[in-house]
Amino acid sequence: MLYQWPTCLSSRKIKNMAITRPEKLPNPLAQIRNTLLFPARTQQMVGLAIKLAQKQLGTTPRIGLANGLNYSYVQWLKRNSMLADATNQSRNYSGKASLWKNPYAKPQPRKAIQKASVWFTAYPLSTITRPKALILPTLADPELWQAFKAIGIEGMHTGPMKLAGGIKGWGYTPSIDGHFDRISSKIDPLFGTEADYRHLSAVAAQHDGIIIDDIIPGHTGKSADFRLAEMNYRNYPGIYHMIEIDKADWPLLPVIVKGRDSANISLETEAALKKAGYIVGKLQRVIFYERGIKETNWSATKAVIGTDGVTRRWVYLHYFKEGQPSINWLDPSFAGIQLVIGDGLHAIGELGATGLRLDANGFLGIETSLEDAPAWSEGHPLSATANELIASMVRKAGGFTFQELNLSVDDIKEMSVGGADLSYDFVNRPAYHHALVTGNTEFLRLTLQTAHDLGVDPASLVHALQNHDELTLELVHFWTIHKDDIYTFRGERITGLVLRDIIRRDLNEGLSGSAAPFNLPFTDNGIACTTTTVIAAALGLRDITKLSAADTAAIIQAHLLLAFFNAMQPGVFALSGWDLTGALTLDPSAVEHLMGDGDTRWINRGAYDLTGANPGAKESELGMPRANALYGPLTEQLLDPASFASKLSVLLAHRKDLGLAYAEQLAVADCDSEAVLAMVHLLPSATIQASIMNFSKDPVTVRIQSNYFTPGIEAIDSVLRADIGTVHADSSISLTLAGHDAVSIIFSQL
Repeated sequence: MLYQWPTCLSSRKIKNMAITRPEKLPNPLAQIRNTLLFPARTQQMVGLAIKLAQKQLGTTPRIGLANGLNYSYVQWLKRNSMLADATNQSRNYSGKASLWKNPYAKPQPRKAIQKASVWFTAYPLSTITRPKALILPTLADPELWQAFKAIGIEGMHTGPMKLAGGIKGWGYTPSIDGHFDRISSKIDPLFGTEADYRHLSAVAAQHDGIIIDDIIPGHTGKSADFRLAEMNYRNYPGIYHMIEIDKADWPLLPVIVKGRDSANISLETEAALKKAGYIVGKLQRVIFYERGIKETNWSATKAVIGTDGVTRRWVYLHYFKEGQPSINWLDPSFAGIQLVIGDGLHAIGELGATGLRLDANGFLGIETSLEDAPAWSEGHPLSATANELIASMVRKAGGFTFQELNLSVDDIKEMSVGGADLSYDFVNRPAYHHALVTGNTEFLRLTLQTAHDLGVDPASLVHALQNHDELTLELVHFWTIHKDDIYTFRGERITGLVLRDIIRRDLNEGLSGSAAPFNLPFTDNGIACTTTTVIAAALGLRDITKLSAADTAAIIQAHLLLAFFNAMQPGVFALSGWDLTGALTLDPSAVEHLMGDGDTRWINRGAYDLTGANPGAKESELGMPRANALYGPLTEQLLDPASFASKLSVLLAHRKDLGLAYAEQLAVADCDSEAVLAMVHLLPSATIQASIMNFSKDPVTVRIQSNYFTPGIEAIDSVLRADIGTVHADSSISLTLAGHDAVSIIFSQL
């Protein structure tokens, strides 16, 4: 039982190019103010970010107009091109034996888990460091890694740390999406240096840990590569889904406001351009839809002078934001593939990363359809093929990949056949929150069974608590190809779409609004919250500024329950700094300057101090306000047996002893209490184990039945080594659980 567990701390020149007259360089800050941004860092850091990035982009004299007729400008862009870097990177491998030592054709989830089955997911912007210290050296602090080892954390996913944002003229514009708009293979100097990253990898290895980096196969930022593509330079347009529009059809395109370089096209323009034969038109959905800002997945550039002297306008695809042009994975130049693969090899071969996250990798194929139907843009076989190429290359280089793929379970399964070794568990994440909020596990049992029926092995999933994004409530599986399927829920037969609406309503009403004013909706995607504020809402706590010691103890208990669900099943267990410190959401007024465009997620990204490095800091060095942390630094928690971190260490040590990360999930057992969930596993030792949880606040006595329970054999609490009782003749067991309690049972002789 969770309260009773003992403390255990273990663990070439361009032809006909003229040099133009010098001009005064533009003020990058003025450019930013004239550009609609989805901010990805605090305003006070923008100036420093620009200064450091400008230095990182090189010291070449920036003379003349920033256009395709200026030889110096084009060469400067080439030197900062990811495609050029990728070409150089390939020379380190081509003709060498190093890529022929490892099997690569099939995903190897359990091999990946053996390298690290418990991950810490970092968020650099929110990391509190010692005064004036950089993020990468902070993440490499041996004291931090000692705490990680004591808790049982074996890997760190750094998140994207390479230079991101855009290039505009001779200047740099900062990231608009949390560094997921990458423009370089170089480390962003805000975080540190390439040497710092290599040192982090070395320190992790000294503590039996690994580092996991990112590649972004779906898009770049408006990088040097994109600017060269706009200039129609060599094979650069082949990197992107971009189409040159004949000048006679420019009247179809939107007028570009002064200071902007592109504009989202309207639905009417989208339809007209499809009818004219330029684009495939409407896609299956518009991610981050916002009226007047992003109404379609296409934008038009302003008029751009090419290296051949021709002025062009283009329309380009962006699944996400306007500053994230989508990569074309089936262009005759194969330039996009070169760019992505080269970036991945750099992370493994140069930075020392062992694994790579594939971000937004489900949107790599696009195909026209019938005139009135949306283009085929999700679940496309090209996405699966592209992912096989990436994942196979990473495996050849000795690493592994995981994917954050918020699509249907079918698509996750299809994309995993020859692709990423692991997938983020978007299937069950909203479901276990629903179980906590309602005290009823029916929907969670349904999602677990759905994954089982469709052949998704839990060992291939990354089961995570909070990350830097919202709690997504898109429930894509029930929204798309299964929207008309019939499900039995709450005694009624309903369609997937109706089921989705019910679950979304339950969670929105239970976790936001008057029930939980400290959480906020994020567009139509989900809810901005931390794990602790999800729990506070579920417990009926309305004012998180006045939590008692008893309230905190109840939050810890429920937090351990959610950790138990994610950890006590096969696969990777992941958690964040917000989880480890018990961070609450920020008051919206503290991040109001970041939420002007509706991005409420900033409230769940408060700064946290993992080691007590800077207890007086009111914000991180990168400007995020400090969150109220209920649990405190890890170094303090590990001295207190009743703390979240200490109790978590017991859970993870036991998980490791059982080998549960590598187990096989056999079934979800039948329970006569809707509050209880029981997952049945076959351990590597050939022992049957059950992870049993009570999602209700109240105690419950429950009868659990499974054909995998052998009548007459003893059921034993595997933590306390205490006898629970004998399996009944009908292959069932009976037990009592306290509110929000959990128990691991093995079926064996004492």
